[in-house]
Amino acid sequence: MASCSHSSLRLNNLLLSCSSFRNKPSLSNSNATLSLLSYPPKLPVSTTSHSHSHSISIRASSSSSSSSTTLVEPEGIKVLFASINSVSTRPIEGQKTGTSGLRKKVKVFMQENYLANWIQALFNSLPPEDYKNGLLVLGGDGRYFNREASQIIIKIAAGNGVGKILVGKDGIMSTPAVSAVIRKQKANGGFIMSASHNPGGPEYDWGIKFNYSSGQPAPESITDKIYGNTLSIAEIKVADIPDVDLSSLGVTKYGNFSVEVVDPVSDYLELMENVFDFPLIKSLISRPDFRFVFDAMHAVTGAYAKPIFVDKLGATLDSISNGVPLEDFGHGHPDPNLTYAKDLVDIMYGENGPDFGAASDGDGDRNMILGKGFFVTPSDSVAIIAANAQEAIPYFQSGPKGLARSMPTSGALDRVAEKLNLPFFEVPTGWKFFGNLMDAEKLSVCGEESFGTGSDHIREKDGIWAVLAWLSIIAHRNKDKKPGENLVSVSDVVKAHWATYGRNFFSRYDYEECESEGANKMIEYVRDLISKSKAGDKYGSYSLQFADDFTYTDPVDGSVASKQGVRFVFTDGSRIIFRLSGTGSAGATVRIYIEQFEPDVSNHEVDAQTALKPLIDLALSVSKLKEFTGREKPTVIT
Repeated sequence: MASCSHSSLRLNNLLLSCSSFRNKPSLSNSNATLSLLSYPPKLPVSTTSHSHSHSISIRASSSSSSSSTTLVEPEGIKVLFASINSVSTRPIEGQKTGTSGLRKKVKVFMQENYLANWIQALFNSLPPEDYKNGLLVLGGDGRYFNREASQIIIKIAAGNGVGKILVGKDGIMSTPAVSAVIRKQKANGGFIMSASHNPGGPEYDWGIKFNYSSGQPAPESITDKIYGNTLSIAEIKVADIPDVDLSSLGVTKYGNFSVEVVDPVSDYLELMENVFDFPLIKSLISRPDFRFVFDAMHAVTGAYAKPIFVDKLGATLDSISNGVPLEDFGHGHPDPNLTYAKDLVDIMYGENGPDFGAASDGDGDRNMILGKGFFVTPSDSVAIIAANAQEAIPYFQSGPKGLARSMPTSGALDRVAEKLNLPFFEVPTGWKFFGNLMDAEKLSVCGEESFGTGSDHIREKDGIWAVLAWLSIIAHRNKDKKPGENLVSVSDVVKAHWATYGRNFFSRYDYEECESEGANKMIEYVRDLISKSKAGDKYGSYSLQFADDFTYTDPVDGSVASKQGVRFVFTDGSRIIFRLSGTGSAGATVRIYIEQFEPDVSNHEVDAQTALKPLIDLALSVSKLKEFTGREKPTVIT
């Protein structure tokens, strides 16, 4: 590729500095002509012919007033021609990609070339056939910096020879919807701009990840290559094209490269209608004796809640709370748990609360399910969905192929798999570990204790899917109930499940943004403990069955993931697990998981914190958490 004659110029000058985006008008596709990069001023580039098979006209210009020619094809699609610039850059430290992509504070991503380096490193990591002249999807959760990032990603994609980008209107598209669109449109992959359940805004978090052609997050083989390439990157290939107007549906073409702004809801909604019995769910939601509420937490599912729950399923508009996506999530923390979704919890536990409540997170892949005065743990939720899937959800009318959970998730799902005689898998935390099993048709329903639940309809966890699954179960249980008869409630369904399978008492203690040094020392300390442990060792009243640092060998491709969580498993089936989470943007999050099985129905309604107190005390004592982290109490208890 020819070098830009000003190759040392900052990419920010080429793409618009991050601070300038918000004060500049966007370029409308409706204009008859558009000045190519009318602002900022156009940079001179080499006129040497382009070496990519992707043909974009190369034009030299040293004047900011130079304009491109816009051709209008018969169908009304705008066509512009653009040059490709090669911009010099240098490696930036700290771009190691975790289980859910790269997450940092917004101000880090707004540094010169920070995002651009990672995007270019991604293209450098992919085989050319995975993107050249191909189709990629782009979407995000609507958080602060997504609008600027969208333009940067589009221009670098064009510069690397991508054929077409499908982007959600206003840059909005939930993580599950991106996976659904990739699969339906047979795209090569897609970018997701999100830091998931972490806060948004100028002082908070931003993130980026890449999903492959099956719709699943990129495997470690690719994320490791991305990181390696961030350490040696020297140039960024960027198309000299205007900002795309993301506020209007339609197609704009730049030579052989095009951008189509699409409705972020339509493909996902069509999929949900194929998975679930919408008339059955509507028959429940429209009952005068059933009250439903959904909290979108001012996050991405606000864009989906009205079209699905109101327009399709007949819920009242006032049943949707916090339904407008905001860049800072309304100054909230879009994590659907008992701490951060407190407004919903207060409603559901209040006097005369609704019958069914649910919430979803920043990018729409997590969920929380509540009944009237009743919380359903994520571990119980996936087990109950699996146990009822065949009779309540048309997609599973032939029965699930198999079940799986992340290692820290409680063993409730294991018991369902055993009773239904289904294949069962225990995998590390991270949705990508489910993908291979799904693609090999070994897995249908899966979940994580971190409020993630899903199935093989896509390759991501799916918050709205989980809500619709629960509504399907409740609707099925009440389909023959006449007006005035007592309805089967959420708590009734859960307690009936416990009576059949036993109850796995479960809790998770999160210690967020701990000092990394102390957190790492604590994990090394418990790793040293397990290296010296043996079966039969006594821990208070508990006898050790085994202790290890969980290692997973993928049954499909043989890949190995090690050091996935320190486990102490006792002879009565109780477990204590210690992990450091990779989903935050600052410091370290220490997570402690505590589980105990209770077969006796008479003990099933004991409060989980009461039932688990001996194990919780043991976990804190064994790990010396307070000594290593200085923390007196957890940030969040689930």
